[in-house]
Amino acid sequence: MTRHFLRDDDITPAEQAEILDLAAQLKRDRFAAKPLAGPQTVAVIFDKSSTRTRVSFAVGVADLGGSPLIISTASSQLGGKETPSDTARVLERMVSAIVWRTYAQTGLEQMAAGTTVPVVNALSDEFHPCQLLADLLTIRERRGSLAGLTLAFLGDGASNMAQSYLLAGATAGIHIRIASPAEYAPDDDVVVDATAIATQTGGSVTLYTDPAEAVAGVDVVVTDTWVSMGKEEEKAERLAVFGHYRVDAELMALAGPDALFMHCLPADRGYEVTADVIDGPQSVIWDEAENRLHAQKALLVWLLEKNAA
Repeated sequence: MTRHFLRDDDITPAEQAEILDLAAQLKRDRFAAKPLAGPQTVAVIFDKSSTRTRVSFAVGVADLGGSPLIISTASSQLGGKETPSDTARVLERMVSAIVWRTYAQTGLEQMAAGTTVPVVNALSDEFHPCQLLADLLTIRERRGSLAGLTLAFLGDGASNMAQSYLLAGATAGIHIRIASPAEYAPDDDVVVDATAIATQTGGSVTLYTDPAEAVAGVDVVVTDTWVSMGKEEEKAERLAVFGHYRVDAELMALAGPDALFMHCLPADRGYEVTADVIDGPQSVIWDEAENRLHAQKALLVWLLEKNAA
């Protein structure tokens, strides 16, 4: 059966640790693995604009000896005349893997069901699992291990980042706290899935509406933009709703004394986070951004090895 990476819980705790170990190795020795030598091609498809995802996958595929084929759905048949599964059946004859940054998770599921090459979720409305691998790598670099840490995510609990933190954090054995307005809580099914994983790993899942309560004593504080792509028309409403979830120096002071601050970027400075925090000594956002490269390379190496076995 072909292995894909569509959600953070598509891998087990042991597999997550294996990928993170490999990412750390590839960060130390960037060109050590060449599974795409040939060069083999990886299709990297974008429904949405991108900086970090586009650059990190293009550079990563090249580092692995391959050739990245960047495709915009605006100039392809995908999503128009052709279904994701039909596109996948064509691409698998020519490429070694498919990476897709899209909107609906269902499109990724259809893509994966229609192909024998690995499909990677480079971001959907529901999940952002590649970002979480980079985030976990960053935390592990600073703290040595993940299990037993406590992390608070503040803002839109129904966002792809919050929901990926629930699943990936639980898989890593982290105590995950999500602080959001009640009407922006994570999907119930995601909470159930994350809680079930946490019971096996020693982690936990807790939902809050009070950001100060959620941040108290934590090891890591995370936020993300309040206005994601596709939700621009909701900006005024969201700024009013999320205003007191802003991460500022006063809120960070409630966290642990050596707490890390993380943000997947791009950031709306002055909205979800103040400049003194994002540019301050507790911020690890630039390491986090770089680690997209290493984590995604490790994921591709791992998927190609698993699917070749």
